[in-house]
Amino acid sequence: MQVVAVLALDGVSAFDLAIPCQVFAFAAREDGSPAYEVRVCADRPLPAMAGPAQPFSISTPYGWGDALDAATVVVPGIPHDSVPDPRAVRLLKEAAARGARIASICTGAFALGHAGLLEGRRATTHWRFADRLAERFPGTRVDPSVLYVDEGQVLTSAGIAAGLDLCLHMVRRDHGAAVAAAVARLLVMPPQRTGGQAQFIEYRAPEDDAADLGDTLQWMRGKLNEPLGLADIAAHAMMSRRSLSRHFRAQTGTTPLRWLLAQRVQRARELLETTALPLTKVADETGFGSVEALRHHFTRQVGTTPSAYRDAFRV
Repeated sequence: MQVVAVLALDGVSAFDLAIPCQVFAFAAREDGSPAYEVRVCADRPLPAMAGPAQPFSISTPYGWGDALDAATVVVPGIPHDSVPDPRAVRLLKEAAARGARIASICTGAFALGHAGLLEGRRATTHWRFADRLAERFPGTRVDPSVLYVDEGQVLTSAGIAAGLDLCLHMVRRDHGAAVAAAVARLLVMPPQRTGGQAQFIEYRAPEDDAADLGDTLQWMRGKLNEPLGLADIAAHAMMSRRSLSRHFRAQTGTTPLRWLLAQRVQRARELLETTALPLTKVADETGFGSVEALRHHFTRQVGTTPSAYRDAFRV
């Protein structure tokens, strides 16, 4: 069972702290056994924050030493202008040196920066503090527009709820799409929002309800095996291409074709996990048309080939 250590530092965000605890604790293997052991690690009872005026204290049976054998160390949000305890910084450096996966939620990225783990890497944090992260750690390529960034061993997420997306992404990476989808159902949230999706989506006033794309999104999901172009999608939505693109980005945070591609890759994951269909059939069922196109897009989004993914996660 993989150990996930959630490192609680002074001023930790209570919401951020709870996110990895909930996501990883809900993850279960096919036989129902827990997929992870979750440890909240702190050096003492310490204050946590639930909004600027709502401090309270937390305590845990696990000290920082209990994070030393963790396969994954998650750092929830902390005050962006704070300087982490040098012992915590040393713990992060040692964890990275032994090959542990290190992840941050929201302003937890600043702790990773102090540990030197963001140097030369792409990273993100809450959009309000992205400029400060870039100023504080100039060797980091800060992207303020995305939900999360996966750099392999080091992962960072944007503000608050984006931590849910990042933790689900890690579950998906470890145990496949089916396990992650089951966790998402328990959390009552979408099974996947890709890391490249925008941090913020425009609010639509009630008078714009006529432009709601719910029916079109459902229609697109039902036609993943068909060649759909922007003109086809616009025709179904009864909009011009320009209007479709504008409303689509406002409601989903991405473009129609990027959203469609993400849905096709997600469906390919499901088929690779749950069926013995040959790759040619998987490519046809997901609208890629060829194994080469399936392999190209699948590898770009998932980080491994369809064949390797099936070998790892086939039920």
